[in-house]
Amino acid sequence: MANLGIAVHGGAGTLSATEMTIQTEGNYRKALEIATLAGYSILENGGNALDAIEAAVIELENEPMFNAGRGAVFTNAGIHEMDACIMEGKTLRAGAVAGVKNVRNPVSLARNVMENSNFVFLCDRGAEEFAMKLGLPFEPDEYFYTQHRRDQWLAVKDTDEVLLDHKDTRKFGTVGAVALDFHGNLAAATSTGGMTNKRYGRIGDCPIIGSGTYANNSTCAISCTGHGEYFIRAVVAHDISCLMEYKGLSLKEACQILVHDKLIKLGGEGGLIAIDGNGNIELPFNSEGMYRGWKKSGEELQTGVY
Repeated sequence: MANLGIAVHGGAGTLSATEMTIQTEGNYRKALEIATLAGYSILENGGNALDAIEAAVIELENEPMFNAGRGAVFTNAGIHEMDACIMEGKTLRAGAVAGVKNVRNPVSLARNVMENSNFVFLCDRGAEEFAMKLGLPFEPDEYFYTQHRRDQWLAVKDTDEVLLDHKDTRKFGTVGAVALDFHGNLAAATSTGGMTNKRYGRIGDCPIIGSGTYANNSTCAISCTGHGEYFIRAVVAHDISCLMEYKGLSLKEACQILVHDKLIKLGGEGGLIAIDGNGNIELPFNSEGMYRGWKKSGEELQTGVY
């Protein structure tokens, strides 16, 4: 039997105790379960890892609780600018977009950049024009609006402060998925709305190949979540792959070094989800928690928050 597997995340860190009610935690776990099953059902029916992770991330982008797609935070200008990336391990093909507005599912746009263009990375208006050319769905500003996100922005919009996913806690708003399919192929995808009140076209690690997202059939598939500037500097996703390829470390060992040693020394906080060619799944984080779901062949689906 093939070692099928998928893992998803909805960001590292957790809501504060006053916000994280039993019902709220249950809602998060249910959303993670839906996303995990959306991807795993594709794998279970012989589908490929790319389709599985795209389906999983779309579910997370469509859920307003997460800072990606429909739940994206507000920038300093009071708009939503989203980033996404996708990569397949078999060919090392990848696609990424940054600073896109009104695109319903940025992860699908990233996949189209990979499959239907000669480029890897498109940004801003150019990425939007490409999406229009392909007929991808757009939504009005109201679709992305949530009162909770607007309140977060209004609290800091006249300052130079930028926020993570929530003002009173260290929650990093990113979603992602990694998978291994029946053919032994790996894939990874990540999507985010960035930081509340961000300006100057700030881009984090999410769409950067090797920093927030990476997949290589020889080693692993990685999707990161955390303070993007540190993940960029540490080239986290690719470094895990390198430790496996050049030093012969296991996925667990490589993840341990990056998340619990290298990142901490830099001052970086967050986590990641990872899967290797044998179906081993790792979900390390150095923050208080990480919203995560995972399922392997022959095992029950699991979700976690803390």
